[in-house]
Amino acid sequence: MLLLIACGPGQELADPLVALERGRQIIQPLKKDLKSALESGLARGPAEAISVCRIEAPRIASEHSPAGVEVGRTSHRLRNPENAPRSWVRPLLDDYLSGAADLEPMALGLAGGRVGYVEPILVQPLCLACHGQTLAPSVADRIRELYPADQAVGFDAGDFRGVFWAEYPAP
Repeated sequence: MLLLIACGPGQELADPLVALERGRQIIQPLKKDLKSALESGLARGPAEAISVCRIEAPRIASEHSPAGVEVGRTSHRLRNPENAPRSWVRPLLDDYLSGAADLEPMALGLAGGRVGYVEPILVQPLCLACHGQTLAPSVADRIRELYPADQAVGFDAGDFRGVFWAEYPAP
């Protein structure tokens, strides 16, 4: 697998491959725990999965953000405005959307000896109940109730949905 590496202006990474691997290691447990929580929520119905995303996802991200490390999710089409992209993430989202970047993880040097890492999220079939082209009326109503400015619907399986991101001290 080809790993795409981006460096911010004047922010060289001492070892880009090490930075990418560290980012992957940081994000992997977050992805695993989020997927497990969503599967558990979906087993109780899509409306419960919405609650998982609203309540459990921020808690899970916090649990996977030890001292000096921050993790999260963001998108070009937000459901929750609290997940708005950080300033360094926005151009990477734009690169993925425009096709200027392959849908591969990227790491870049940030100010203060930190690294930014992003890993694309592709829509999985289990996501379609709440993010797909057609939603059950009860799901659509619940989303409108909780997220009146929702933009995170209308996806197909395999679509680019956003990114997991991490910020951490340079290795």
